[in-house]
Amino acid sequence: MIHGINHITIAVSNIQRSLDFYSDVLGFTGHVMWDSGAYLSQKDIWLCLSLDKPSPSNDYSHIALSVQPDDFHLLTQKIIVSGVKIWKQNKSEGSSFYFSDPDGHKLEIHVGGLSQRLASLKHTPYSGLKWL
Repeated sequence: MIHGINHITIAVSNIQRSLDFYSDVLGFTGHVMWDSGAYLSQKDIWLCLSLDKPSPSNDYSHIALSVQPDDFHLLTQKIIVSGVKIWKQNKSEGSSFYFSDPDGHKLEIHVGGLSQRLASLKHTPYSGLKWL
């Protein structure tokens, strides 16, 4: 049975630029790099950068990364200073910041988890919400 996400692979147009962004801005640790890729990690997250033509979508699909409340403001400022594009303003429960990486992949840093989100839905349900 599935017990977690094994790894995330994203297509990037420039391995070094993406390695620098994910390491220097988001704090990932680089492990290996080769002509067409790199492996990085952050706690239990294994990230693979793969040299390819990125094709980010215009939909809501994105990767949300968890941050501690005490780190949220500082990391948000660090991300803004890096010159990234902000793709959405937060309108939901919890502190969130939505931004794109150098190749336009949509990312989010978020404080909180599923239990907090479900608790907030008891007070402010989405339109058409049904509990399963």
